[in-house]
Amino acid sequence: MRLQKTIREQAQLEGRGLFSGQHATVRFRPAEEDRGIVFVRTDLPEPVQIKAIAPNLAEGPRRTCLKKGHVYIETVEHCLAAIGGLQIDNLIIEVDSPEMPGPDASAAEYLRVLKDCGVLEQQAVQRELVLTEPVVVSNEDASIYALPPESSQPGLTISFDLDYAGHTGIGRQTYGCTITPETFELHLAPARTFVLEAEARQFQSRGIGMHLGPKDLLVIDSDGPIRNSYRFPNECVRHKIVDLVGDLVLVGRPVSARIVAHRSGHALNQQLVRKLYEMAIRQDRIAKEGTDAVLDIRRIQKILPHRYPFLLVDKIIEIEGDTRIKGIKNVTFNELFFQGHFPGTPIMPGVLILEALAQVSGLLFAQRLEHTGKLALLLSMDGVKFRKPVVPGDQLILCAETVRLRRRTAHCRCTAWVRDALAAEAEIKFMLIDELDARQAEGLASDTTQQ
Repeated sequence: MRLQKTIREQAQLEGRGLFSGQHATVRFRPAEEDRGIVFVRTDLPEPVQIKAIAPNLAEGPRRTCLKKGHVYIETVEHCLAAIGGLQIDNLIIEVDSPEMPGPDASAAEYLRVLKDCGVLEQQAVQRELVLTEPVVVSNEDASIYALPPESSQPGLTISFDLDYAGHTGIGRQTYGCTITPETFELHLAPARTFVLEAEARQFQSRGIGMHLGPKDLLVIDSDGPIRNSYRFPNECVRHKIVDLVGDLVLVGRPVSARIVAHRSGHALNQQLVRKLYEMAIRQDRIAKEGTDAVLDIRRIQKILPHRYPFLLVDKIIEIEGDTRIKGIKNVTFNELFFQGHFPGTPIMPGVLILEALAQVSGLLFAQRLEHTGKLALLLSMDGVKFRKPVVPGDQLILCAETVRLRRRTAHCRCTAWVRDALAAEAEIKFMLIDELDARQAEGLASDTTQQ
């Protein structure tokens, strides 16, 4: 265990954004204990704070972006890498531009400025995520394995295999090290962003990075860097580790793990970060409450009218306001529907998976006060796909994200998972009505049928 850290003094850094070329001034300020890393956009009529955590990630090709509402801050990875390298826990970062500056196209200048501030130990103990089980993300031929640390070597160790076998200017590069302030400063921080010559031409044809030339970052053709030279023989793979160190800061606490990456980039890094962030939140909840449930079955029954055999949610493990929810359905052979679907080959009916997703969505809508006590009646389902059979012994992870939520209607994007495999997906629309209205509607439908 170690104490949390911030910086002793304020500092400032200026430069132009790598993608936009827009000038930016960054001011670093000490932050109190448990504040975390917080960016502040100061160029707006009202300053907007964006905490550096996984839920605030936004999509951005070849870079890491954070957002809050419609406010973005782009290309934060080099700054965050320096923060992670120095093991700083609490920091306010004020910036007067939508993109962080990219001096030297590396993390070296950020590291120098923050190191010159001095690192100050605080009184609170740092919270750390120590992996106890493997976490894997993959996409086509790229992958990242996050494994529990070896007892003899705690902390964060990263090994990276960068394979550009079809490009002679880069080839295949590998590198690995334990991330400490010393190793980060000496072996990683100076490594610069790199781009293939063809990619650089495509970017500039779209008006991106027009202020940059081969001397500003590594532009690589088949013979190597154009009008530049490598700082390390394997500088490209070292910069990939820099990016990964920066993205891991978005877990919201230091990570103790052995990470093995193959051909990954920001998109895959961020998938890993989201999983690790969820794991950290779950560990906090268990430590505080002795359970990983946000809503247990008793509280679920107070919200949903469903009962056996149609209550298909066992517990809720995550809720983010009225925007996102994650629940669990433990599928056992004792389920009533397995008696006939199918004898000898038990498979959970797809329609019941959709029903479970609809119930989870109803629990999400109930988080908004005006919808408390309302029933979510199905209006339509679009894009329904079943990807994987769900069988006895599976734990079905039910996720719903709000697309639109109004007083009388709602629209959710839903997915069901078994481990890391997508089992089903759908976009579901609901009508939100009072329970009494639902009974009246049911009676009206019954009368109509009889007539």
